[in-house]
Amino acid sequence: MSNKLPIRNRDVMNNHYAMIDGIHTVAEAIQVAISKKVNILVVNKRNEHDEYGMVLMSDIARKVLAKEKSPARTNIYEIMIKPVLSLSADMDVRYTARLFERFNINKAPVIEAGEILGFVTYDNIVLKGMIAES
Repeated sequence: MSNKLPIRNRDVMNNHYAMIDGIHTVAEAIQVAISKKVNILVVNKRNEHDEYGMVLMSDIARKVLAKEKSPARTNIYEIMIKPVLSLSADMDVRYTARLFERFNINKAPVIEAGEILGFVTYDNIVLKGMIAES
């Protein structure tokens, strides 16, 4: 049995996301993504009992562009993913990879005390976690 400490989500996560409100239009959200240079938009909770949402650029392409909807007249709440599967900051990245596989996702927010600390992606796990593991 190995005595090495596991690589945790907090060790490999990134902060490449921006927060928006669900009432924002898709056009406004795209402007936020461009100005912040991100491709993950987290939709704020409306209150303490709500959950976070998420919008990816691929969601905008599939749900707005491909369906010929107006970005200026489509609100984020109409296309967001909610609730979002979230991860514990202290979870071992091996379990994160298993969850990603099981739910067919490739990124998820890392949450601690109800707040988003960052995001973990397959890229983060491989590039930041696997080498440290060997």
